[in-house]
Amino acid sequence: MGELRPLGEDLTQESRALAQALRELFEGLDVSVRRYAARHRRDPGTFSRYLNGTRLPPWEVIMGIMTDLAEHRGTTVTPEAIEFIRGLHGSAFDSSSSPKHAVEIIEQQLADADHVSRRSSVRGDILGDALLERQNRIANLEVRLSQMEAALTAERERAGQLASAHPDVSELRGERDVLRQEVTRLGNELQAAHEQRDAAEARCDLLERQLAAVEHPAALPAAPPLRMPKVLVVDDQPDNLLAMTAVLETLDQELVTVSSGRDALKALLHHDDFAVIIMDVQMPEMDGYETAAHIKRRPRNRDVPIIFLTAMGVDPEHTARGYAAGAVDYISKPFDPWALRAKVAVFTEIHLERRIGPSEGTASRPSST
Repeated sequence: MGELRPLGEDLTQESRALAQALRELFEGLDVSVRRYAARHRRDPGTFSRYLNGTRLPPWEVIMGIMTDLAEHRGTTVTPEAIEFIRGLHGSAFDSSSSPKHAVEIIEQQLADADHVSRRSSVRGDILGDALLERQNRIANLEVRLSQMEAALTAERERAGQLASAHPDVSELRGERDVLRQEVTRLGNELQAAHEQRDAAEARCDLLERQLAAVEHPAALPAAPPLRMPKVLVVDDQPDNLLAMTAVLETLDQELVTVSSGRDALKALLHHDDFAVIIMDVQMPEMDGYETAAHIKRRPRNRDVPIIFLTAMGVDPEHTARGYAAGAVDYISKPFDPWALRAKVAVFTEIHLERRIGPSEGTASRPSST
């Protein structure tokens, strides 16, 4: 990870041009890939792929390189340089976007969700067996204790006096208490495994609908005379807000855009009927995780699905934290417009189905054939 990898194979002309420009900028920093990635708390493998063209970097990563190079040289970043690189980035973004690429993204997410579901099911089976074994042991102990306590009672009655508890009875009671504690623990873990499996299965269902939306795009369900639901977009970068607005405006929904977590909470107070929230994870002051936690504590908004938009990569640590905060989906920066539209379209369709009733919503859904 210390040296630049060769440019990737089968790159589009636009992706190759951007990668070559970024490599020239990066080489001017006179630092290894690993050290630069560590300096900015980024994954070195991901950063290396940015520089060899096999993964399109978020705009803030590019601006970071340009700013660091200017600081290294004691200069400033010129508007002309920014516009030149922005043009390369936009061209690379457009050339890499296609329904096929969106299908690949969502299929990978489906594979990940299916893996979680299967792993949770296996863990649930193991926990269920362990729980049943402890319960059987407790039942056997109860029988033995009942027999021993009956024998002790009879012995006391014959002796006409109170006898102290038999050491074996005390030992069996202690063993039973320990097993009861294990049953409680295993029961809690089993419930968590079932909840994780159910959540993963729900994600699989959503992702399959998203794949269908990409492969067979259709208009959103007609819902006259009801108004279309809104989409709340939260990102502290104006360029990202503009890009998402351009992508989503084709869905004919009202877009509410804000630049901070606090503004998102205010928007949810002043507006209603949101079908979905698209939220950047990395924001100053109040990040996406904290904002989502606040939203989920409000009865009025807790059921609005949240899609996290992240430049950190979709790894198990980040997704687990996001799902715990209340997110139902993820998409990586730079986002694929086809994938983003499919996700928003599906959540909007679900929202309309709930609002106008399952039978009516199903009847109004356009055919995908």
